[in-house]
Amino acid sequence: MACPQLVDATSAALIEAAASLDAQKLIEHARKLATLNTRFEVALNNIARGLSMFDAEGRLIICNGLYREIYGLPDELTEPGTPFSRIIAYQAAKDGSANTAEDLRRQQLWVTEHAAELQYGKIFTHTHNLPDGRIILVTVQPLEDGGWVDIQEDVTEATLARERITWLARHCPLTEIPNRFHLRERLEEALQCLGSHEKLAVHLVDLDYFKQVNDTLGHAAGDAVLKAVAKRMLATLRENDAVGRVGGDEFAIIQRGISGPEDAARLAERLVKTLNAPYRVLGSNAAIGASIGIAIAPDHGVDSDTLLRKADMALYRMKTCGRGRSYVYRTEDEAVALERMELRSALRDALKNRQLGLHYQPIVDVKAGTVTACEALMRWQHPSLGMVPPSTFIPIAETSGLILPMGEWALHQACHDAAGWRSDIKVAVNLSAVQFDQSDLAISVQRALDASGLDAERLEVEITETALLKCEARTIETLGRLRALGVRLVLDDFGTGFASLNYLRNFAFDKIKIDQSFINEMADRRDCMAIVGAVTGLARTLGIGPVAEGVEELEQLEGVTVAGCQEMQGFYFSQPVPAVEVEAAVAACVSRLAHVSSAGLSAS
Repeated sequence: MACPQLVDATSAALIEAAASLDAQKLIEHARKLATLNTRFEVALNNIARGLSMFDAEGRLIICNGLYREIYGLPDELTEPGTPFSRIIAYQAAKDGSANTAEDLRRQQLWVTEHAAELQYGKIFTHTHNLPDGRIILVTVQPLEDGGWVDIQEDVTEATLARERITWLARHCPLTEIPNRFHLRERLEEALQCLGSHEKLAVHLVDLDYFKQVNDTLGHAAGDAVLKAVAKRMLATLRENDAVGRVGGDEFAIIQRGISGPEDAARLAERLVKTLNAPYRVLGSNAAIGASIGIAIAPDHGVDSDTLLRKADMALYRMKTCGRGRSYVYRTEDEAVALERMELRSALRDALKNRQLGLHYQPIVDVKAGTVTACEALMRWQHPSLGMVPPSTFIPIAETSGLILPMGEWALHQACHDAAGWRSDIKVAVNLSAVQFDQSDLAISVQRALDASGLDAERLEVEITETALLKCEARTIETLGRLRALGVRLVLDDFGTGFASLNYLRNFAFDKIKIDQSFINEMADRRDCMAIVGAVTGLARTLGIGPVAEGVEELEQLEGVTVAGCQEMQGFYFSQPVPAVEVEAAVAACVSRLAHVSSAGLSAS
């Protein structure tokens, strides 16, 4: 039997040992817990999102440093136990709220709604737009005990990027106005809201001569002009109107709340005047114009596709009549557009199947009694339509690009035909502005001369003032290269442009042709007689030969002769004839000139 004292001593020793062991475990546990807490704090403050945790009473349990930084919270509001409502009130004050009774009511309502969301026990999100422009996405995870965890993520950059992508999908980044897609949306919305007695207009605006700005001044200048055009349009329109860029140099306008076509025409007139004003871009002057086609809803259609198509038809009709004005769609334009499409296809076939031909009209010197040249004029004999007028098919050829191969063919054919004429008769070939703009004309001319063996001095190339206006710098350069080849240069339709004298100052032409409109009205209008006389005198002073076009009657011949012009052409002397009849036509002209001379009508 053990001694009681020994048992007590042993028990005491065991208790002491056990206590010592528990203390060591507690210390070790506390050490591990401290390490864990340290690691948790490091992890908490190094995650890329803000984090906060609140208990069921809405009191802060813990938050990390990024949460504090995102909202700019002072230290006392990030202490455990801080009510969520105090943090909300602080944020409201920072946002500019004055903590009035109404402000406090709104804050309390927000907190109440937030608590209600927690009751569903599902994750939900909301967005905070901070005063400094940052956008914070908050994801809320409810906890089982009624509290919650917030995760705050700065989504400013991603949100702005998405907004930019969405904006770019609907706007032109250069001009910052709606693109074709967005403008169509705006048009469809406007049509849906159109009342039973309301109208709206769609204006399709095409910039005349814009390509020449790009070609002569560069694309940076072209971009600057486009931006200036957009600004001018916006300044001209009302607040409820809309404008968009629907193509390279095409814009469209939605004009709402109009009473009829007259309102649309007045706006178009203001736009043309505004857009035609000179532009100063990148240190240079740029000159463009505007042509506008107009369709009215519901008169011409009630859907966007129909209205845009008919505005385009109106724009085409505008261009066929000239540029720099506006035109409202008419029903008959539909047939014109269909005819144009059919003729374009037929013209392509005509070029391929050699249905095109050249006729030649003599140009005479009344004083010398000779034929100096023959002008080559293109003719199209359609299988079913018969002879199609050049005034019909040449504009179609120019807008479709067919004028390039047609012009190339005409140049080669005319040189080939002229090579078989008498050596003192030249051939004159008309050149389109499109040829100057889109082809290396000097090389084409050289090839035609080489292929035909025609002397360069027997070739006259005619260019209109319109071609010069479209691309003056490039055209002047090309004319210089043609002159270097020995080709003679003629300015056609002189007097119909607005800068004729400027062209004569910038480039020395060999001949100028006085437009037939002045010759036609000489008998009825004294000013036309004066103009013909003035032009003739000016030409002689500059050493340029004047030629009168469209002389059809003896009275006109007499008037032109009195004005001092001795070289002329027209039906009075000869109609245009096929190549095989040129020799006979020349002989007939010489015979008629002899008759004129014997009657005493030659120029003195």
